[in-house]
Amino acid sequence: MEWLDRLLAGFSSLAWGLPLLILLVGGGLYLAIRSKFLPFRYLGHAINVLRGKYDNPDDPGQISHFQALSTALSSTIGMGNIAGVAVAIAVGGPGAVFWMWISALIGMNTKFFTSTLAVLYRGKDSKGDIQGGPMYFIVEGLGKKWKPLAIAFSIFGLIGALPVFNVNQLTQAINDILLEPNGVEVSFLSNLGVGIFLVALTALVILGGITRIGKVASKLVPLMVVLYFVLVAIILFHHYDELGYFLKLIFTDAFEANYYPKDDTFLGGVLGALILHGVKRGAFSNEAGIGTAPLAHGAAKTDQPIREGLVAMLGPAIDTLVVCTLTALAILVTGVWETTDNNGVSLTASAFSEVMPNYGVYGLLVCITVFSMSSLFSYSYYGSKCMSFLFGAKNQHYYTYFYILSILIGATTSLDMMINLIDGVFALMAVPTMTATLILAPKVLKAAKVYFKGLKTKDFV
Repeated sequence: MEWLDRLLAGFSSLAWGLPLLILLVGGGLYLAIRSKFLPFRYLGHAINVLRGKYDNPDDPGQISHFQALSTALSSTIGMGNIAGVAVAIAVGGPGAVFWMWISALIGMNTKFFTSTLAVLYRGKDSKGDIQGGPMYFIVEGLGKKWKPLAIAFSIFGLIGALPVFNVNQLTQAINDILLEPNGVEVSFLSNLGVGIFLVALTALVILGGITRIGKVASKLVPLMVVLYFVLVAIILFHHYDELGYFLKLIFTDAFEANYYPKDDTFLGGVLGALILHGVKRGAFSNEAGIGTAPLAHGAAKTDQPIREGLVAMLGPAIDTLVVCTLTALAILVTGVWETTDNNGVSLTASAFSEVMPNYGVYGLLVCITVFSMSSLFSYSYYGSKCMSFLFGAKNQHYYTYFYILSILIGATTSLDMMINLIDGVFALMAVPTMTATLILAPKVLKAAKVYFKGLKTKDFV
């Protein structure tokens, strides 16, 4: 089966290649310019909405604005922010971080549009319950003739939402940080034990549906972001005299590419390759344009789509501009990116060990575990919604059972082929999402004009 392994590895690489990045980044830049950077101009209003100033329990939907954002963030804050940033720096150097920031700023505009559409064009499932997400705004916004695009998104979502990769990486982190250093032999049985533990906790939450997922995520995600911030703050305080230098280096190296491999070029040069590398890591981290966040934001309690779009655009800011930057600075100021051969989560763990040798990695492991666990909750909901759209709401529980089983598979096997398949189809979710979003962008701008005019005249309170 080696040929199939190579085929799926090539498929994953191609799916996350240049065409997708052009669609995500180019499409997001187009939306930003077309809207005259509207989301940034109403950042204060977005925060007020998030704080609950405009919450109305009688509005349609299932969860609050804050719970919707927490659910969406729970799927993006995880290995991409901790291991993904480490990969970005290990391969591309400090300059890669700058281009991740650019990707996040563009992604904020994309999430504003996609999540506004998720509420603007809500549909109903086979039970008659109101639902939101790319598959619904494709059908409701573009018409029945576009349903094949919605079906394609849902099929990709069924596979892409499976937790095999996330569970596999979490199990590896537990083995590397907790078990092996303490003399516990890693085996199939120990991995199975980790898998059973994850199954028990995940099942307890996801069987309660989006309401319970939203409540749990709204408590776990902010708490872990704060804990992660405190741990990194300790590292930065210990190296405060070097912080200014590395912040400057992020900006200068972004245009010099001194640390990027000289034999890897794009658009005629090393700088082009660095830009592509940083943007790709950023897009992978915040998932703007993929279509996952609108599945969560579509369940928000609101009758004003623009409000939810503004809340959603805060996601990439928190995910990439805050959490990813914390990881990057911890790795840079400790110097482990130059003094070790570690990569991924091991490189981040080395940074924490450098300043906090006794408890740093355990604090990191707590953050990794909670971030990854919360991702399991949200992705189960995403896959269930895709199942419901394709086969009816009464059958979505079958996906939940299969999802729980796949946690055990991910914990006990490497499954490189399955991981490449999931990674590839996850990327393909962006094609129907961004296609519909670009076509429906004028509808969002029209709704925004009406909404902000209503704010001025006090029609919307």
